[in-house]
Amino acid sequence: MICHNHSETCNTPPIISNSADDLQTEPNILKPGKFDLETRPLILDFLGHYPPCSCEYSYVNLFCWQNLYRYSWFFYKENLVIHDDRSRALFMPIGEDLKPEELFDLSKKAIAAGLSGDIGLVPESYVDIWQDLDRYFSITSDRDAADYVYLTQELAELKGNKLHKKKNLIAQFTRMYPDYSIVPMNEGNCKEVMRFEKRLLEGTPSVSNSLVEESEAIAMAFSHWKDLGLNGLILMVKDEIVAFAVFSPLSPDTWDVHFEKSDVTFKGAAQMINSETAKFLEGTARYINREQDLGIPGLRQAKLSYVPHALIEPYFLVPKLNLRFH
Repeated sequence: MICHNHSETCNTPPIISNSADDLQTEPNILKPGKFDLETRPLILDFLGHYPPCSCEYSYVNLFCWQNLYRYSWFFYKENLVIHDDRSRALFMPIGEDLKPEELFDLSKKAIAAGLSGDIGLVPESYVDIWQDLDRYFSITSDRDAADYVYLTQELAELKGNKLHKKKNLIAQFTRMYPDYSIVPMNEGNCKEVMRFEKRLLEGTPSVSNSLVEESEAIAMAFSHWKDLGLNGLILMVKDEIVAFAVFSPLSPDTWDVHFEKSDVTFKGAAQMINSETAKFLEGTARYINREQDLGIPGLRQAKLSYVPHALIEPYFLVPKLNLRFH
């Protein structure tokens, strides 16, 4: 996978400037930016120089979930810093490594500005490199925020005993619904897919808040389909939608599946849309990031059942604010 390793340097960092807002390399944290379409090129340029591993950094996710998580961003010492107000945490800054003492200063300044000083999504490489990190922070692993990454070819082919059941379910689907079809998603059919998603939601026996919020994020994505550069596939049986998947690039060799829904009354539809997505991305993406399980037992079991190539587990830092350094 190509993702930003905090031990490596980038030869051509982006220029952090914006003539309209006169952004500085260390702006006022009290005036954070929003994830809107006007600032998208600036953020994407930064992420292009420092490709992330975590799906949390995907511009699509930041844009579509920003109202629910109250995301904001600012620059600090030429690093891009994202704040998650709902979870009360900063994302690990993107850019050249900040030393532990610089991260600690960032935490203190963020707290002084009314934000959180905790830092999430810290890669293992950073923790390994900076041996004195525990002098400034309490360090814990964050399993619930681990990204599930799969080899595209393996998801497309489903070879081996561990994936045999998935392949059988797909075979059952194709036998039962020989008239199925795969249709690319576009601006023209987004509304129809949204109606399908709403029907699934309404038909769920016990609708959790997370499902309602996900539906809002999906609506946000569909209403800005072209602007966000999204791709997607629809699985149909005759003229009926039975599943869909929405995805976009996360890094040069990895694509991120943001949303995937299927009608459980069509046995094998979930496995079918997963496989068709992988087949669609073969030759384009070496890896597929299927995001996190958020600690939800059923979701964790489902993601593990596809035998991930890598489970990228980040760390979480809590500043030791009682420290006094000279």
